[in-house]
Amino acid sequence: MNIHEYQAKLLLGRHGVPAPTGVACDTPLKAKDFAQELFEQGQRRVVLKAQIHAGGRGKGTFKNGLKGGVQICGDAEEVYERAKKMLGGTLVTNQTGPEGRVVSHLLVEAASDIKKEFYLAVLLDRATSRPMVMVSTEGGMEIETIAREKPEKILKEIVDPAVGLMPYQARKLAVALGFTGDMLHSASKLFLGVYQTWWENDASLLEINPLCVVEQPGGKASLVVDAKMSFDDNALYRHPDILAMRDLAEESPLEIEASKYTLNYIKLDGNIACMVNGAGLAMATMDIIQHFGGRPANFLDVGGGAKKEHVTAAFKIILGDPNVRGILVNIFGGIMQCDIIAQGILAAAREIDINVPLVVRLAGANADIGNKMIAESDLKVASASSLTEAASKIVQAVAQSPK
Repeated sequence: MNIHEYQAKLLLGRHGVPAPTGVACDTPLKAKDFAQELFEQGQRRVVLKAQIHAGGRGKGTFKNGLKGGVQICGDAEEVYERAKKMLGGTLVTNQTGPEGRVVSHLLVEAASDIKKEFYLAVLLDRATSRPMVMVSTEGGMEIETIAREKPEKILKEIVDPAVGLMPYQARKLAVALGFTGDMLHSASKLFLGVYQTWWENDASLLEINPLCVVEQPGGKASLVVDAKMSFDDNALYRHPDILAMRDLAEESPLEIEASKYTLNYIKLDGNIACMVNGAGLAMATMDIIQHFGGRPANFLDVGGGAKKEHVTAAFKIILGDPNVRGILVNIFGGIMQCDIIAQGILAAAREIDINVPLVVRLAGANADIGNKMIAESDLKVASASSLTEAASKIVQAVAQSPK
């Protein structure tokens, strides 16, 4: 699950991580009133930041013509006029696709006098199965770009989960970024707070980009100017306060429906839907569809303990995507028995009209029973004994079906 920037800064603040003074607003008038408070406190500029679950906001464009999902304003009236164009508008960035995202909240905060930008992230290092803190002097750039163009600028510190990020490790990272004197101490403290935020909230990713050195009346300080945070869905039962931050408007309706049945579903841009048990098998299924020239319409893992109603729900979700022109069911029975899948397919066929080519490959536990059930039904389905045969059949069937 992802949350908005203003929500991530709220969680960071609980661990003493400093960020600019700001508040989330859902009307232009609220944005104007809060901006006026900031100006009366002596702020010279205020920034409006569109709150969507996508990067590239600053370089994005609203469909109403406004350029940029991040706007710098010099007075409250300008804040009001810009907020009117941003709230309710559709922002298109390089991560949203051409359809864009509707902006329902703006983060209104004091614009910082930025002197230097850094990159900071905490995530799980899958090679060591341990937490990792990653920093770079190249703040403001996407980490993929840094890794490709300046890999030597990325520094990593592996953390022992039994003791957490140690102060000496935080200082080591701060020194690597060039912090000295009092700034070295404050930056180290900030790193420790960021790590604790990640750890205690069961986050999968906490990305600060940029982490900035800013000029303030009392001197220079480190501030979290932007924050992105994602969570392990399996741990959300421990964090009802974070679960309450979920913004369903930012998620695909099909993915929301899938979550009700604990189905692992991600919508893609292809036209061949997949229903598979196990994430590894699902990835292999998508790869082989690509190999034969097709394009997967989704990632869908029904899991090992799915029941008939889960399978039926999965078919309804698949067919809820108007781009789907064919379905490939690929099940290897272990915990999940193939006859359960067959029952689900038949139940779905009775409830909804499966009007696209369907190829089913069942192998493993009770595969003979499942295949027999489907063969004896009046359902129009092509069976396959191998994944290669199944992928080839569905790609060919979609190619020959009317558009």
